[in-house]
Amino acid sequence: MSGRLTPRSPRAAFRPGRLRAAALGTALATVLVPALSACGGDASTAGGSATLKWASSYFPAHWDPVVSGSGAQFRELALVYASLTRTDATGKAVPDLAKSWEYNAKGDQITFHLRSGLKFSDGTPVDAAAVKAAIVRAQKQKNSALFGDLTSIKSVDANGLDAVLHLSQVDYQIPQLLGERVLQIASPKAAASPTKLDQSPIGAGPFIVTQLVPGTKVLLKKNPDYWDAKDIHIDNVELTSAPDAATVVSGLQTGVYNFADIAPSQAEAAKKAGLDVFVQPGFNANNISLNVNKAPFNNAKVVDAVRYAINRQEFVDKLTFGYGSATNQPFPKGYVAYDPQSANDYAYDPAKSKQLLSEAGYKAGQIKLDLVIPAEDPQAEIVQAQLAKVGITVDIKVDKNWATPFFAKNLTLSIYGTTGRDSAAQTLTAHFGPNGPLNLSSPYEPSGFEAAIAKVRQTPLGSPDYAKVLQAATRAGLQSKALVFTYSSPNLIAKSKSISALPKNPAHIDWTGVTIGAN
Repeated sequence: MSGRLTPRSPRAAFRPGRLRAAALGTALATVLVPALSACGGDASTAGGSATLKWASSYFPAHWDPVVSGSGAQFRELALVYASLTRTDATGKAVPDLAKSWEYNAKGDQITFHLRSGLKFSDGTPVDAAAVKAAIVRAQKQKNSALFGDLTSIKSVDANGLDAVLHLSQVDYQIPQLLGERVLQIASPKAAASPTKLDQSPIGAGPFIVTQLVPGTKVLLKKNPDYWDAKDIHIDNVELTSAPDAATVVSGLQTGVYNFADIAPSQAEAAKKAGLDVFVQPGFNANNISLNVNKAPFNNAKVVDAVRYAINRQEFVDKLTFGYGSATNQPFPKGYVAYDPQSANDYAYDPAKSKQLLSEAGYKAGQIKLDLVIPAEDPQAEIVQAQLAKVGITVDIKVDKNWATPFFAKNLTLSIYGTTGRDSAAQTLTAHFGPNGPLNLSSPYEPSGFEAAIAKVRQTPLGSPDYAKVLQAATRAGLQSKALVFTYSSPNLIAKSKSISALPKNPAHIDWTGVTIGAN
């Protein structure tokens, strides 16, 4: 099951990933991880050291990467955990714990060659056995948020530093998939007790946890054994759960923090305060989710009426403050999976919407729906107002436990956003596949999608036909009557000018080469 869901929050127009993880487990009591060094409880006091003070709106509800999944909190978990691959500025998979990989001739087996001499922060070797344990756990652990992403992996052989993945189908997406979103690798020794791992994370990433207060604060120090430690120039990290949005910018100004994600509405104030605003590219997309297994959406004309009733530009104008763009797809324009042929499908046409409702046998006001969301959200009010204009009455219902009925496919109408995947095929499958966790209408899938996505998996990433094949799969998926996409928006980060520029890796925060100088 995917963890990429983006429940809406009253703080911002785009707040990915927090609720999905929270729905998978109960809140933890405060736990302090035993100090692993003499740095003490306050990393900022380590004389002259470079300290990142990060206020995060996506503070992880879980530190077990199998449970936390790959919602927006994967960025925070990447402080602790490394993966087989990671994403470069072009969006392609490049080496991380694995120095290289190759497929067999048929394309149904891939071997990852791990770097030698690596170890987790508890001293356990980083080897193929650890990779196998991570994959098996992600597939089988009861509360895993990742098992739906790993269905192509049939079995794993561990041969020293070589992890051989036997696939159930030809799938050239595996290097893209197994990056820091889907398979952040924990120490198998620590993961033997997943509950303990959730409170005391042990990985092979660039930093080591020294203190953890669940839901509030985490202190970390640089990991000298990280494979690329020479390019990590930050000594300590203070990661805290962001306070109210109104205080984040002032906290950055006064030095309480030097790095924080912000809502689009805060960007101008951050710039005026002399802060750098980093626009991080990504795969974010928002949508209205319909359940075609429930009335009135079991009538195709009602579905199309909703499609034509949506004015995407209004979402952009009111929610993104110039940083977003309208989209009818789960990808932003310019991304390799974005299908230009589908760009103008179901353009805003309220007159046609009303006509379709009439043809479906409904008079104005006869359709009354509950729009269920996890928290108050201006996006819901836009949906409510736009559907009211065509005669559909929407009552907004806030359910803090929203994730439970959503993933149980019990809702009729909802909204959410996603952070996407480094593997575009996995993003498509999650939205449009019959078992897709983001498909509220499961087991429904659009005709032709299964064959189209299979062709994507069978096409090597370097093939000259890859973009054409991938866009055809997007086009097939967009025939789904279960989703109406609205807009996309990048991630925005305000930081002190003392922090150097970050690599523009799509959706990822990469600390390689980043320095922190004097304020």
